[in-house]
Order: sequence, then C-alpha cells, then structure tokens
Amino acid sequence: MMNFPGVINGNEEVLKKIEIARKLNKPVDGHAPGLRGPDLRKYIAAGITTDHECNSLEEALEKISLGMKVIIREGSAGRNLNALKDLYRLYPGMIMLSSDDIHPEMLLKRHLDKLIAILINDGYDLFDVIRSATVNPVIHYNLDAGLLRPGDNADFIITDNPSQMNVMETWINGGKVYDHGKVLFEYKSGIPVNNFHCSRIHKNELTVKNKGSEIRLITAFDGDLFTKEIIHETGTGINFKTDTSEDILKIIVKDRYRDAGPAVAFIKGFGLKKGAFASSVAHDSHNIIAVGVNDDDIVAVVNEIVRLKGGLAVTDGEKVSSLQLNVAGIMSDKPCAEVAEQYEYLSNMTRDLGSSLSAPFMTLSFMALLVIPELKLSDRGLFDVRSFCHVPLFIE
Repeated sequence: MMNFPGVINGNEEVLKKIEIARKLNKPVDGHAPGLRGPDLRKYIAAGITTDHECNSLEEALEKISLGMKVIIREGSAGRNLNALKDLYRLYPGMIMLSSDDIHPEMLLKRHLDKLIAILINDGYDLFDVIRSATVNPVIHYNLDAGLLRPGDNADFIITDNPSQMNVMETWINGGKVYDHGKVLFEYKSGIPVNNFHCSRIHKNELTVKNKGSEIRLITAFDGDLFTKEIIHETGTGINFKTDTSEDILKIIVKDRYRDAGPAVAFIKGFGLKKGAFASSVAHDSHNIIAVGVNDDDIVAVVNEIVRLKGGLAVTDGEKVSSLQLNVAGIMSDKPCAEVAEQYEYLSNMTRDLGSSLSAPFMTLSFMALLVIPELKLSDRGLFDVRSFCHVPLFIE
C-alpha cells in the first residue's frame, strides 16, 4: 500500500482495497518512508504489516515496536543494509532481506546470497541471517516453499561455505534444477505483452514560458529516493531554460498509454553537461521520463523510446544509443548478461555526459514516484507529496 497519505486521511477507496485484501487473508505490505508517530500508528492500525522504506535504525525500531515487520532493502539506488543491520541482533524474527530495484549488471555479481555472506562475515548470527531470507518471508507470506521439515517439499540450495555463499546446487520440489554453473531446465520465452500507445513528441511542446518571479525545482540526491523542493528566481527572460552552470536541467514525463502533451519541470542533482537520457521505467505508472540539457536532445531520447515501445535511451547530442525493454516497457526477455552489458554501457554514457550519480537510470525512475517526498513529477505536472496534491511550476 504505497499511498500512505490515503490511508492516514481515510480515503474510502484506499481503505476498501485493504479491507478486501484482509478478507482474503492477504498480507498488506507497507511503503511509508519516514513515517513516524501518530500517523504511523494510524497506518499500521489499518492493517499494514511490513515496510521496506526505513532509512534509519530509529525509524525501523519504532515500526517494529508497533508490530510491523521491517524488510531491509539493499538495491541499486536504495541501500539501507548498513543503517539497519543491527536489527539482526535486536529483532531477528521481525526482519526480512530484499533487493528491490537492482540493476542487471549488479544482479550478475550478487543478490541475497552475497548479502547473507556479507552479514555473516560481519559477525551476525548465521541462522538469524539465513532466516531473514528464508523462514521469515515464507511464514509471513504463507509461501508454498519447503523449510526442511518432515513432509515439506525439498526446496534448498547447497553452498561452498557460508562466508562466500557461492551456490553449488539448487533443488526445487525434490528435483535438482542447477548444478555447479549448469542450468538443468529449458527456458521457454513467452509472448511479450505491452501497453504503449503514445506518439512522438515535438520540440515546441517543451518550451516553458516564464510566468512568475520564482520557480519550483526538484532536487535529487545520489543513493536516495527522497527529493527536496528548492525555490529559484526565474530572472527576466521570456522563457525559463536549463542552466548547466547551476545544474538546472529540464525533466519531462510523457504519458505512454495515450496521446497527451508532456509535463515539463526542472531538476537539480543529475549533473549533465550535455545530452539527455530517458526511460520507460518510471515508478509507479511507468510513463516515459527524461532529463536533459536542451530540448533537441530530450526529444531525441523520448522519441527513441516511443519507437522501441519501451526501453532506455541516451544521446550525447549526436548519436542515440538505446536498450529495448519489450516486456511491458520495463523488462527484457534477453539473457541477463546481455542486458547487463547494454545497461552498463548506457549508464557509463550518462557519466561521460557529466552525471556523477552512481545509478542514474534508477534515480531517474524514482523522480516520478508520487508517494516519496518531497517534490516529484507526474504526467499531469509537479506533485507535492507533503500536501499530496499537484502544485504549479511557477510561484507568482
């Protein structure tokens, strides 16, 4: 339940969804970044059982004290393991381990297995650590997975040793499906499904006429899903434009499900000196989102994604490079290694254009997520998560 303001404020539709889930005995996962105090108690009382957005140990301890289980996230952009790992000593039965939005090239190097090895090497109890990725989630979600009990399905892995967690064998339902690097089952790709119905954009749709003395800027931060709102003086120009000397870039969101004009705003924190990049991975609606230093380059990357019907694209002002995501515009049915190589190439291109972000595409994807404060951009314009409403770009 990502709409935590809706829960707190008693939105009828939101509460009805939770009620239906509870009647069906479905656990309701939480998404409440920074939520504390009376509002947190109201959120949990509605039937929310977990949260994976804790950034501090204090926040996690408060949520656990109120009966909520904490899912420790260690992904590509959101990394909270170091801040929360002492929960393994304090409340090992109330935590679960997750990745949540992890790049393909990082997935090749590590997933939950390597996180477990890191924690064991840090001195945390072997069984508490393993339980957070196995027993705790199986019990909480009532998963159909064996737990090495009499009568259970034989679902387990064999590793070389806990300090390395290199998986040697994988068994599912009593059958070996992986053996020392060899996959023992045949993969058959399904028919990709997609919902992509927008047309190309044009440069004149991105012009922003100066309508006030001040403008709202989104400020992004490396490794953080939160943003800040900055109020910036607009000056006397007819149009408000990007300014790379102050790291003020243009950001747009284009509805990909229907033809509608793009929403346009401005953002700091991405650091591009030239070019633009775009993606159709944009939580939660997965519209097209792009950041760039000029309108021509933004048009080029957005229209490349329209051509691909989903994917990632980067331009340096001359050539456009891209990766198609043919499954729903957010996934690929190509092998992980192949996708990882292309993804890393595009990420490095953005760094060559001046961005210092460790995860530029992942950070970009969260700039459209309207439930993490403070200021985000939807296909309908700027959205202030604190007041949970759209706000104008200009302050007159």
